[in-house]
Amino acid sequence: MSDPGDRRPMLVLEHIGCESPAAYEDELRAHGVAPRRVRLHEGEELPDWREHQGIVAMGGPMGVHDEEQHPWLAAEKRLIGEAVRAGTPYWGVCLGAQLLAASLGARVSAGPAPEVGVFPVALTPPAARDPVFGDLPDSFPAFHWHGDTYELPDGAVGLARSERYEQQAFVFQRAYAIQFHLEVDAALVAQWCEVPAYANDLRKLPGEGPAGALLEALAAIESEAMARARTIFGRWLMSTGDEGRKAMSPRHTAGRAGR
Repeated sequence: MSDPGDRRPMLVLEHIGCESPAAYEDELRAHGVAPRRVRLHEGEELPDWREHQGIVAMGGPMGVHDEEQHPWLAAEKRLIGEAVRAGTPYWGVCLGAQLLAASLGARVSAGPAPEVGVFPVALTPPAARDPVFGDLPDSFPAFHWHGDTYELPDGAVGLARSERYEQQAFVFQRAYAIQFHLEVDAALVAQWCEVPAYANDLRKLPGEGPAGALLEALAAIESEAMARARTIFGRWLMSTGDEGRKAMSPRHTAGRAGR
């Protein structure tokens, strides 16, 4: 951890029990940072974000606009927008990425079709100069399970895309949004396959036994993907101290734009 004097925990926002930080939490603990889980789907209240050194927001089956079914989404978006604009480090995955986009005023909507499976992610030219995504391969396989997409928020820098979805990752000051999953293994995703909302996506996939094919494809890349997850998440954690605050200032981020 870049600032060993900061003993505040990391705020981890969870939206369903089976979407944990997984490999990201392994790296969190390796840096000596304690997670403080808030299970929003179980009715737990949002704490003061100022009591935490950063925010990690994970995925879930709901959409960012589903406030009627999940009233806590409104408060969560307010918290994210306030914290991120104040310079708090943020790491959002899948729904967490869409929540960041929405909190910054960008449009979030249904994508052309659900993107479910292992597909390549291609980095944008600015990603090569990014302190977190820099040195990653220009293209690498990643696991995807999403049906919504977002427009790039004003002031953000796009970092990755896929063949189906133009927006797969972006950075805004000290906040990162990652639409795809590097952190999970096949055992965890097998639990997703039992969730009714996710099982509905599986039924739309071609072929017989799509869950088995999905898990087999993920198992083939999970070791590489989870190692990559810990690499980039570790870099992000190192950026959360004073030196990282300078590197991730708005001036620095704007200088890397060119989207």
